[in-house]
Amino acid sequence: MAKKILLTGFPGFLGSELVRRILRRPGDATVLCLVQAKFAALATRRAEEIAAAEGVDLARIALVAGDITEPGLGLGEPARVARDLDEIFHLAAVYDLSVRREVAMKVNVDGTRHVLDFAARAPRLERFQYVSTCYVSGRYPGIFRETDLERGQKFQNFYEETKYLAEVDVRKRQAEGLPTTIYRPGIVVGDSQTGETQKYDGPYYILRWLLKQPSVAVLPVPGGADQMRVNLVPRDFVVGAIDALSKARVSLGKCYQLADPDPPTIAGAISLMGEATGRAIVRVPVTVGLAKAAIDHVPGVYRLMGIPSNAIDYFAHPTFYDTTNADADLPPLGVRCPRLADILPVLVAFMKKHPEIGSEAMV
Repeated sequence: MAKKILLTGFPGFLGSELVRRILRRPGDATVLCLVQAKFAALATRRAEEIAAAEGVDLARIALVAGDITEPGLGLGEPARVARDLDEIFHLAAVYDLSVRREVAMKVNVDGTRHVLDFAARAPRLERFQYVSTCYVSGRYPGIFRETDLERGQKFQNFYEETKYLAEVDVRKRQAEGLPTTIYRPGIVVGDSQTGETQKYDGPYYILRWLLKQPSVAVLPVPGGADQMRVNLVPRDFVVGAIDALSKARVSLGKCYQLADPDPPTIAGAISLMGEATGRAIVRVPVTVGLAKAAIDHVPGVYRLMGIPSNAIDYFAHPTFYDTTNADADLPPLGVRCPRLADILPVLVAFMKKHPEIGSEAMV
C-alpha cells in the first residue's frame, strides 16, 4: 500500500526540494502538502514543475488548504486526514531574523504544537520528522551537542527563541512516545551544484556587498574572527540528509545537527568569499556593537551596504556545533557535507546570473 506523507512548509525552499526526494522513493507515496491560501498559486505552479521534472503523476502531490497556526491545521476534517497518514515532515516556520515575537510565537511555537496535536491523532504514524535549527543554541559559548537543548542560553532574536521553545515541545512529545527524529540545519545556503536559492540573506549580504565594490573591497570585520566559526551548509546536503535519515531505522529518536563538521573560522570564510568574488578584502576591525549601531543609526550606512544589523551576530557567533550523530549515520547513507571553499564559487555564479532575487522571507 502506497504511503501517505504530510509535509508542511511547501512551497518553501527546503520543502520543495524534499518533495522531489520523496517522490523518488520506491512505492509511489503521495505527499499531502499543507498550503496557506496566499501561497496556493505558487504551490500549484511548483507542484506542476516538480511532477513534470520527476516524471510522476501530478496526483501524487496533493495540495491541501490549511494553516498550522489554527487548531486542526485549519483542515475541515483533521481526524479523517490524520487517520491515513504514515509520516509527517514539519518544516513550516518563519525563517526571519527580524520577525516580531508575536508572529514568531504564533507560527513557530503555536504552529508546532498544532502539528504535534494533529500527529497524536494519526494511528498509523511511523515517524514525526521535525526540522529545527542549530541556532536553538542561542549564543551558547562553546560546544553545543546534539543532545543539548536547555542550557540557559541567551537568544539573539525571536526566531532563535521560538524555534528553541518549539523544539522543547517536540522533545516533550517524543518523551511521551511520539516516534520522532529532529534535524537541526546550520545556516542554509543555495544548492552546491546549481547555486539555486530562494532568497539572498545571511552570508549573501556579505557576498552582495563585496560584488558591489571594485577589485579591492572594504569590509568591517568583528573582533575574534580568527577564533569563532561560521557554519554554512548547502540546501542539497540538508535535504539529502533529511531524506536519507528519515528512511533509516537508526535515526529514530535521535537529533542531528546538519552542520559542517569542520567549519572555517569567520576570518577564513571571509577570505574564501574574497576568492569567490574576485575581491581583495581590506578588513576594518570593529566591535559588534559599533557595527550594528552604525547600520541602525548612521544615515546612509544600511542603504550603502545592504547588510541588516541582525546578520552581524552570525559573524561573531561563539558556538561550535558538534555533529557526532550526523558523522556516524550519514556517511553509510552516502551523504557528506561539502566544503565551503567548493560551493562558494557556485553560489556567486548564481547570484551574478540572478540579481533579481531579494532577501524577503515567506511569511
